[in-house]
Amino acid sequence: MLFPHLSSWALGLFLLPNALARPLHTQEAGSVLALDTDFPDPSFVQAADGTWYAFGTNGNGKRVQVASSTDFKSWTLLDKEALPTLASWETEIDHWAPDVIRRDDGKYVMYYSGEAKEMVRHHCVGVAVSEGTDPTGPYIPIETPLSCRLDQGGSIDPAGFLDKDGSRYVVFKVDGNSIGNGGDCNNGIAPLKPTPILLQKVAKDGFTPVGEAIQILDRDDSDGPLVEAPNLILHEDTYFLFYSTHCFTDPLYDVRYATSKSITGPFVKNGVKLLQTGDYGLTSPGGGTVCGCGDRMLFHGFCREDTRCTYAANLAISGDEVTLL
Repeated sequence: MLFPHLSSWALGLFLLPNALARPLHTQEAGSVLALDTDFPDPSFVQAADGTWYAFGTNGNGKRVQVASSTDFKSWTLLDKEALPTLASWETEIDHWAPDVIRRDDGKYVMYYSGEAKEMVRHHCVGVAVSEGTDPTGPYIPIETPLSCRLDQGGSIDPAGFLDKDGSRYVVFKVDGNSIGNGGDCNNGIAPLKPTPILLQKVAKDGFTPVGEAIQILDRDDSDGPLVEAPNLILHEDTYFLFYSTHCFTDPLYDVRYATSKSITGPFVKNGVKLLQTGDYGLTSPGGGTVCGCGDRMLFHGFCREDTRCTYAANLAISGDEVTLL
C-alpha cells in the first residue's frame, strides 16, 4: 500500500541497498520488469477473450491505473481512468491497491482502499461495479463501503476470492498501524497495534456481506510492524494466503505465504520469504498478487528511488510449497 505517514521515507530509503543502482536486466532471471513506471500494488484479472488486465494504486494522473497484456510479460499502460466517479464517503486522494474479479454475469467488481471523509488519513474498503463487461471500466462505486473499522485504524488492501463451491470472499487488512505509536510504519513503538487480515464472505453480487468477517492472520514479531497486501488462492486442497511484511519503504519488505486446509483457517505461517530484497536484483518487493491458477504473479518493487514498478514472475506449487521459476 501507499502508507500516509511518510516520515519513514528518509530512513527507509537510506537503508535501501545498492540494488537500486543495478541495471534492470539483472531482474530478468526470476522476474520480468512488466511496467517501467509508478504502478504499485498490482492486481490482475483475465478477460473472457484471454487478455490480462492489471490495476494499480493511484498514479500517472489516474485514481486507478489500468494496464493490459496478452502474454503476461509485456504490459501496456492504458490512458484510462477506471474509477471516474466517487462514492459520497470517500475523498479524492488515496485510491490504493485495487483488485478486480469477474462476476458470473460477465461484469467486473473492483475492490479498493479509499480515504474516509469521516476520518481523513484513514481508509475504508470500497466497491465499484463495471458499467458493462469491459474490464477497464468505467466502474461505478457502491455507496456503502464493504469495511471501514475506523476505530481500529481503517480497512485497506482488499482482494477477491472465488472458492471451489462458488462462494465469494474478500480478504483485507485492518490498518492498525495507522493509529500506532510511531516509529517503523507508525507501528514500531510498543505497544504495537494488531494489523489483522480478515476474511469476509459476500453474496453473488460480490459486495453484499454475508455474516461477519473473521480473522485469519495477524502480525507477530517476525513480521515487523505489520502484515498487509493479502491475496488468497486455492491450489488442489490447500489454501494459500500470500502477504507482505515490514514497511514498504524498508529493505525487509517481502512476500510470504501461509497455508490452510480450510478457507477459515487456521492459516500457518512457514516463514518462507518468497521474494525479498536482493532476489533477482529487486529492492523491497511486495504487494504480490498470484493467479488463481497458481502459476504467475505480479508484484511491485523499487525500480528507482521514488518509484515502485510492477514485475511479473512465474510460480510452481507442489503440495504446500511455492517456488519461483
